[in-house]
Amino acid sequence: MFARAPASSANLGPGFDTIAVALTLYVEVSLELADRFSIVSDGTGAGQFDDERHLGVRVAKSVLGHTNFAMRVTSSIPLSRGLGSSAALAVAAAAAANAENPLAVGVSFDDHAENAAASVLGGLVVASVSERDGVIARSLPFDDSWRFVAVVPDQELATDDARRVLPTDVPLRDAVRNLNALGLLIAGLANHHEFVASSMDDYLHQPHRMGLLPFAAPLLSLLRESGAAGSCWSGAGSTMLGLVTNDTASNVAAAAREFLHERSVPGVVHVLDVDRTGLVTR
Repeated sequence: MFARAPASSANLGPGFDTIAVALTLYVEVSLELADRFSIVSDGTGAGQFDDERHLGVRVAKSVLGHTNFAMRVTSSIPLSRGLGSSAALAVAAAAAANAENPLAVGVSFDDHAENAAASVLGGLVVASVSERDGVIARSLPFDDSWRFVAVVPDQELATDDARRVLPTDVPLRDAVRNLNALGLLIAGLANHHEFVASSMDDYLHQPHRMGLLPFAAPLLSLLRESGAAGSCWSGAGSTMLGLVTNDTASNVAAAAREFLHERSVPGVVHVLDVDRTGLVTR
């Protein structure tokens, strides 16, 4: 069986561990039952853990109860860059193994419901996990005018490392500011005419993570100055996003590429659409 799942970007500023959007980078997983186990990987992460330690293998094994299968994984999603590579792989591997609920399986391995939900449903989503209701995911309106400029440095930043710098307590004022911004952000993503730049401001995670990547703060400012409606970390980084339209995308992307060159920061810049299909199987 074959499954394809898109990358995702979570948080989008104030939506910490709550909202995510699917982007047009993909991981593909093919799985066939076989007499003995084998795995081949191509693209990003090729050759890393091509054995039973591979996340896709562990997910498929949990669904099938064995490793008597041949798996191929092909990915264009950069690893450890805040683009939901683990969540996309987990749901794709679960679907390729014919799981009844790839979303629930993916969340059980990746622990990021919003990323997994975006990879399954496509578009903009809100998701959570609760003891009472389990994994919950809902699609949100997203204006067709929006695109994203994704600045992807070569530097990896593991989510666990990015979480270590976060405070354990949040001032009430900051919590309220994030809630206000998130409400405005959801409205602005649904209708670009309603977008306000301050809706991508965050007080819970981005300020505490800036020290991990010295280029982050000036790059986010540059994206806005060059025409992006807003800018933010993609998940826990190291990717940075600029929210753009067709009219502004090329200027913002060019400015980002010049920034990387002038600062000698290795990396690539993509102009990405929002994937509205999500998980595909056949």
